[in-house]
Amino acid sequence: MSVSSVPSGSLSGLVVLDLSRILAGPTCTQILGDLGAEVIKIERPHRGDDTRSWGPPFLKDKDGNETSESAYYLSSNRNKRSVAIDLASEAGQKLIKGLADKADILVENFKVGDLKRRGLDYENLQERNPGLIYCSISGFGQTGPYAARAGYDFLIQGMGGIMSLTGFPDEEGGTETKAGVGIADVMCGMYASVSILAALNHRHATGRGQHLDISLFDCQVSWLINQGVAHLVSGDVPGRLGNGHPTIVPYETFPASDKSFILAVGNDSQFVKFCKVAGAPEVAENPKFAANADRVRNRTELVPIIRRLTIEKTASTWIKLLQGEGVPCGPVNDLAAVFSDPHVLEREMRITMPHALSGEVDLIGSPIGMSETPVSYRRPPPMLGEDTRDVLQKMLDLTASDIEALGAVDVIQTRQNGTLRE
Repeated sequence: MSVSSVPSGSLSGLVVLDLSRILAGPTCTQILGDLGAEVIKIERPHRGDDTRSWGPPFLKDKDGNETSESAYYLSSNRNKRSVAIDLASEAGQKLIKGLADKADILVENFKVGDLKRRGLDYENLQERNPGLIYCSISGFGQTGPYAARAGYDFLIQGMGGIMSLTGFPDEEGGTETKAGVGIADVMCGMYASVSILAALNHRHATGRGQHLDISLFDCQVSWLINQGVAHLVSGDVPGRLGNGHPTIVPYETFPASDKSFILAVGNDSQFVKFCKVAGAPEVAENPKFAANADRVRNRTELVPIIRRLTIEKTASTWIKLLQGEGVPCGPVNDLAAVFSDPHVLEREMRITMPHALSGEVDLIGSPIGMSETPVSYRRPPPMLGEDTRDVLQKMLDLTASDIEALGAVDVIQTRQNGTLRE
């Protein structure tokens, strides 16, 4: 993984026209950009992606003043070029059609039917460019009784079931809880990127693009995984277990004398080792706890026993002793601890890129490791309209006077929007 200005990567040479905003679509297109694709991000003039204003925090300039670039926006928009075009205007729609003619992939997350009214739907653009892979990301999909509804991550987490599984039980004072990050959006973006790669392989064989229909709701239901299938198999509706696991015990946080730590016993031999370290080998010998299935059935009896044992030592002592015996365990890190962790740094999951306003900006790295075509970090998240002039001149052969005329009537924006916040 490297910060580079040279195009590289397994998707080098592909052009992605990114009509998406917020998080799901931008996550998808950032993945494609990290893998080498040229991503052209279309934004509304003078406003841009909604997330540009989702702060604080905002990136600070070299003098420590807040700029217009929010941390939220910075999180999913590197390796892109920002082109500000008004899609509501006929002239803007004509520009988009011209760019789509040159694109390999188009990603959009407008409400169902919005782009069709503007002549920018798959059917219209595919006629002009039969090889175009057109990925529609929406809250609930292009069909079905909920298709017209807007979809937001929090809403999807609730409707898709994950919130019913997250949080502590009522009897422990808990309630339904969403994940601390927009995981429904992020997973949808990942499914979208996988679908695009599959469609590219199909295009290699046939020369034809296709329409991809990816929804937050479908993706959320799909990653209910073991809990979802357990319900389908048993008919039981699982409840909330806090940090516990539905089918593995002990596998949750436990209190030490100073703070909590994670104990993740994955098999019976690891449980024997834990009990030995804890000075309570008789617990592992008890037939009610000897096998994992029995520990699951008797968790309400076993977990309090373990908590009485773990409270006797500090978290760091437990982690040191248990790791020495090969028992999976670890701390509950806050984000300061995560991004200073030597393993995170060695694996390049914290990266630094140059930025025109701040000098440099720290970002989260890509988890994709490839031996022959590694990901690269070529462009920091762009400022609004930063690349409008260059892209339109090079891709559509517009002249300087053409661009000035379009800017004069607000069809496009060419100036950078990275000054101090008003």
